[in-house]
Amino acid sequence: AAAAGGEPHDRWSVRRLPGLVDGWYRGALGPVAPRRPIRVLETFGPPKATTNPYITQLDSSLRTTDGLTLLTFDYRTALLGRYDVVHAHWPELMVDGHRVVGRFARRTLAALTVARWRIAGTPVIRTLHNVDRPDGISRVDHAVLSGIDAATTLDIVLNDHTPPRDGVPQVTIPHGHYRDWFAPYRSVEAVPGRVGYVGLIRRYKGVEDLVEAFKGWDAADATLHIAGKPSSEALLDGLRAASDDDGRISLDARFLDDADFASAIRSAELIVLPYRHMHNSGTALAVLSLDRPVLVPDNAVNRALADECGPGWVHLFEGTIDSADIGRAWADARTRGATPDLSGREWADAGALHRSAFERAVRDRRVKHR
Repeated sequence: AAAAGGEPHDRWSVRRLPGLVDGWYRGALGPVAPRRPIRVLETFGPPKATTNPYITQLDSSLRTTDGLTLLTFDYRTALLGRYDVVHAHWPELMVDGHRVVGRFARRTLAALTVARWRIAGTPVIRTLHNVDRPDGISRVDHAVLSGIDAATTLDIVLNDHTPPRDGVPQVTIPHGHYRDWFAPYRSVEAVPGRVGYVGLIRRYKGVEDLVEAFKGWDAADATLHIAGKPSSEALLDGLRAASDDDGRISLDARFLDDADFASAIRSAELIVLPYRHMHNSGTALAVLSLDRPVLVPDNAVNRALADECGPGWVHLFEGTIDSADIGRAWADARTRGATPDLSGREWADAGALHRSAFERAVRDRRVKHR
């Protein structure tokens, strides 16, 4: 029998026993029904042209991930719909509103929604884009956000250096890259000597510090181009006053669409993000996705990003940025390779990792309610 191509008594071989038992069970019990996809309610609405690209790409990734059914947010669905898990981003946006009447209505609906989640025991998974709550929100808003925190069973963090919240386990799912998103705009060439800042201009982002640092940098033929919308007229006036006496500095003070945002990055030889506080930065990833080096504050998150991307791509400064920081980054960037290594930030991987997090939340809820 062995010479005929099989081992003796192959039909009853121990190696075949698991398959025989599995076949017997399938025959006795009939076909096993496929597992129902997990229904996930996201706290963002249907993506639009002006939606944060992170959200748009996440939406696409989750919709193409097996085992998930994705629902985007509206209060009818949140209050009356059927879903297994809530996935929350920037929950303060649930209570935000520009008009008093609209803000009151949103707060009321948000409070009712959070009450439903807590009464029904619906697990909330929170992606922690920011470590702290925004400043200047009301006591009512704090109460709603505290309710969301109480319903949260798992935190998703974008890096391994986000401190855990008391009593809430966390998993790391890296922020995906923007290579595919900005692929149509990669043909723009760098302007020789240009240093750039790009993105919304807010006080904590330290753009005024960058202007003063650049004015003290005496590199021949260097220029600074600042592109992005300021948060206030006072901030814009201050930037203009600070830069008017240096003809090397230009300012494009407007909201940038994707094409203009990518062009502002690609047209610079070095992008500087002089933030006074930084934890997760989608802008830094956008810069790297467009193959431009970036100068950012020195912290554990950015040191890890520098190690990830390889030499010459991510440069660090301590405290308040100065001209020596710019000069050092300018020189060190010349050592970089062709592209930074962002292979650990593929969106297909992000979809599978999110599915695992949602499965964990559903499983933990079932165990809790047995």
